Amino acid sequence: MQIKEYAEFAVSQTQRLLAADSPTGFPFAAQDALTAEFAAIGCEAKKTVKGGILVDLGGKNKDDGLLLQAHIDTLGAMVAEIKGSGRLRLTPLGGLPAVMANTENVRIYTKENGVYEGTIQLCNASTHVNGNLRTTVPDYDNLEVVPDELVSSAEETRKLGIEVGDIVCLDPRTRVTEKGYIKSRFLDDKLSAGILVALAKYLKDTGKVPERRVYLHFTIFEEVGHGGAGSVPDGVTESISVDMGCVGDGLQCTERQVSICAKDSGGPYSYEVVTKLIAAAKQTGADYKVDVYPHYGSDVEATLSAGWDIRHGLIGPGVYASHGYERSHKDGVEATLKVLVGYLGV
Repeated sequence: MQIKEYAEFAVSQTQRLLAADSPTGFPFAAQDALTAEFAAIGCEAKKTVKGGILVDLGGKNKDDGLLLQAHIDTLGAMVAEIKGSGRLRLTPLGGLPAVMANTENVRIYTKENGVYEGTIQLCNASTHVNGNLRTTVPDYDNLEVVPDELVSSAEETRKLGIEVGDIVCLDPRTRVTEKGYIKSRFLDDKLSAGILVALAKYLKDTGKVPERRVYLHFTIFEEVGHGGAGSVPDGVTESISVDMGCVGDGLQCTERQVSICAKDSGGPYSYEVVTKLIAAAKQTGADYKVDVYPHYGSDVEATLSAGWDIRHGLIGPGVYASHGYERSHKDGVEATLKVLVGYLGV
């Protein structure tokens, strides 16, 4: 297969991961989906104590290892209160803007009594009833989940098994268009997780062995800032977050390119690593742009903050409308794969 075909494989893997609800701290469905895919490829995926997934892709020099990190946790919410009406007040998991959550269909995962459906709505959400609705700015004090059940009191909702602390997952609404656009919630970062699965399949299929040992780490707490804080294998000297590339005003990257980040909210990335990533993009003909992200933090910065002595970098396919209904493109997926293949020298 050519790189373009592995990019298609990456998109199919992404779709499988997107179908597995996994807001930060609730990784189980995505863990199972990911380990099953690696088993099908012929790679062993080991679960860390924290809940991440580690994969050893092999390579010759274990004293100069490279750790590629992506996260499978997404944004979501938790039940904070069962209201007297039987509806649910929420607290966000990760940086889910209330305005982006309004009117979304959800699944409510109870601890002992299965899964229920519902919808996030503004309180008193009918335009024909609430004259202030058009000027109401959604926040977590005026949003509620309306369960798709016959309930009108807290007692009736509790009888279903719904309780404070239960997990609320938004429907990703995934679509891949004929023109190659990928539209979904949570492309940050399941799109890059799918890319790393495709990279593993590429190495397996071609039998190519990188000069340095290569590991994958799929983290489950990136959205709250400590996903990459541990589980760095011995001998690793560099780590690259493969996350979403930012698209928006003041930036160069589009959804059809790979973004190489030179600096984000945490400061500059390793000049050496950024330079090598650019060289890999040029060598493989990957369509890339270098950008500075104004509001961003990555797994690899958590790795550095935890005290690991490594060089660090950040790349990813361009993703528009982050933390909302996101959009990318197959071309950006292919470009990201090309940079990774070039960086590994395979």
